Amino acid sequence: MKVKIEPINKTEYQEVVAVWESSVRATHHFLKEEDIEYFRPLILNTYLDAVELRCIRNNDKKIVGFLGVADQNLEMLFIHPEYRGKRIGKALLDYSIDHLNVTKVDVNEQNEQAVGFYKHCGFETIKRSELDSSGKPYPTLHMILKK
Repeated sequence: MKVKIEPINKTEYQEVVAVWESSVRATHHFLKEEDIEYFRPLILNTYLDAVELRCIRNNDKKIVGFLGVADQNLEMLFIHPEYRGKRIGKALLDYSIDHLNVTKVDVNEQNEQAVGFYKHCGFETIKRSELDSSGKPYPTLHMILKK
C-alpha cells in the first residue's frame, strides 16, 4: 500500500469515528464501555472540528489511520487495528512533526504500547497528571519531542 497523507473532509467524520472506536477497543483496554460511549459524540461533534486532521487511506479510499493537531500538540493519532504494525502511525507522526510542527503529545499512561511508541520516536515525559483532560481517572503523560 502506497502511503499518501491527505486532509479529511467533514463528510468523513463518521468514518473517522469508526476508526477511532475500533482503535480504542483494540488498544485502550483500561477504558470502560461507558467511557467509549461518553467520548464518541464528543469526538464526532466537538473534537474533530478543533484540530487539523490528516489521514492515510487504503487502496479502496477508506481511512485506515488519522491524526489531529492543535497548537503543536498531537491531540489524536489512531490506526485501524487491521493496519497496526504497518508503519502508518509512524508515517502520520513524522508528517505531524515535519509539516504541522508537532512538539508535544499527551498519552494515557495505561496505553503502554503508545507510550513506548512515542518514546521510541523521540518523545520524553515531562509531566504526569492523575486525570485525563476530561477529568476522568486515567493518568496522562505529557511528553515533548527531544531536540
